[in-house]
Order: sequence, then C-alpha cells, then structure tokens
Amino acid sequence: MTIGRVLVASIVVLPAFLAISEGMSLRSLGVELHCRCIQTESKPILRHIEKVERTPANSHCDKTEIIATLKNTCQQVCLDPKAPWVKLLIKRILSNKRRLTDQERCAS
Repeated sequence: MTIGRVLVASIVVLPAFLAISEGMSLRSLGVELHCRCIQTESKPILRHIEKVERTPANSHCDKTEIIATLKNTCQQVCLDPKAPWVKLLIKRILSNKRRLTDQERCAS
C-alpha cells in the first residue's frame, strides 16, 4: 500500500517540479512568459525618453510592445503602438538603424 502511494506521489510531484524549474530557467534567460505592458501611455512624452525597446508579438504575448525608459527616473513606461507620435518615433528609429547599417557596410 505504501509503495503505491509513493509511486503515485512521485508521478504527480516530479512533473510539477520539472514544470516549475523550466519556467524559472526561462525567466532567468530573460524570456518573458506573458505581456509586460498592462497599461500604455498615448500622450506625447518624447522629450523625457532616454531609450526605446520594441518587442514584437510572440507566442507569449500577441501584441507588439513598445517600452520606453525615461531620462531622469529610469522608469519604464509602455507606449501605445497605435498612437501617431509612437508610430513616428519607431519609424525614425528604424530609419536611423538602417542608415547606420549602411554606413557600417560602406566603411568596411
């Protein structure tokens, strides 16, 4: 009777530990398992932004997320990707990256 209980307990507990440790290892690698942005800012805050990070939609979050880090406070703010000023900002950033890539290619 006790061997049966131990066997059942190990069958239930082992997969739970494996699932938990797998989730922890993904987080430690910087993989988010859900959307980071709950609320987004649509008002223009361009002059306060230090850097911008764009995370495309993926299997864990079906939305593109735009996260800005503010200059003075280093606070991270989610931006509304549908706001006109955010679209313009992303377009400008992508354009600058392409220019830098072309310049690096030509400099070689």
